[in-house]
Amino acid sequence: MNIRHVDLNLLVYLNVLIDEQSVSKAANKLALTQPAMSNALKRLRDLFDDPLLVRAAGTMTPTAKALSLKPEIESLLKMAEEITQPSEVFDPSTANITFRIMANDYLESTLIAPFITQQLAKNPGLNFDILSPSDVNLQDMEKGTIDLAINRFNGLPRSFHQASVWRDNYCCLTHPDNPYLQQQNLEGYLAQEHIWVNRAGWGVEAAVTNKSGSQKLGWVDEALWQLEQTRNIRVFTRHYMVASLLCQSPKLIATLPRRQAMLLAKHTDLVISPVPFQIVPIEVKMLWSPLLHHANPHQWLRRELLAFASTVADR
Repeated sequence: MNIRHVDLNLLVYLNVLIDEQSVSKAANKLALTQPAMSNALKRLRDLFDDPLLVRAAGTMTPTAKALSLKPEIESLLKMAEEITQPSEVFDPSTANITFRIMANDYLESTLIAPFITQQLAKNPGLNFDILSPSDVNLQDMEKGTIDLAINRFNGLPRSFHQASVWRDNYCCLTHPDNPYLQQQNLEGYLAQEHIWVNRAGWGVEAAVTNKSGSQKLGWVDEALWQLEQTRNIRVFTRHYMVASLLCQSPKLIATLPRRQAMLLAKHTDLVISPVPFQIVPIEVKMLWSPLLHHANPHQWLRRELLAFASTVADR
């Protein structure tokens, strides 16, 4: 039997006919005319090659075939009803779900960690799996196995959805005895030794050297390159939190997004000071697969994260 040639409404009619054991009562229950119901019964008999209901003792009695079909029809109709119902509204207070989010440690510390802390207090069934950029590739995102990727991205596939999280300016983070604090200009900046911190996109980060231009060291060094200057980078790292430890040396300067520097300075004796040249602000975005775009839990996560991000001050 080819399912494309079957009117599935007939199964609804048969289910009611078996319950009511009367063509007229079944027709009334389904708001059909009695001739229409009689015609449906005829089509059902042809479909199953069985009389299905036979008159006996003044009623229409289901045949053995009809009775055997009854539980299967009820199961099928229940399934059809479930899959055609509107999706339930996501309730984080009762949900039991794990969200997987990719972020570098700058965003993990300034955005993700405080967001999770807030959510754990309110929603005991929410769990979070935080992955670093090197843990995730483009295929993971396309398949929807990662809920969100949050970072500064050099290139974005057109198929992904995206939203802007925030823009962040750069500043300098130093030990209070760093000589730069006594000469806060470009000459004083270039005279010091520097920590290079950068982590964009996803996948394995390429090795870099103490050059600029075609090396694409990052936005700080690109800005210096426009001034025909380079800085003396002594340490390369992909982890922003390491900068606070390295800056315990009075010789080193870390040029960081302001929200990260503010967090590090809050828990140390390190000092924040201006960058003595113009750098394009860092733009942080969140990306997600079109496979997840309409999922209620995912919509909730995006909405809540963006609302929380707007409360994270950059001054």
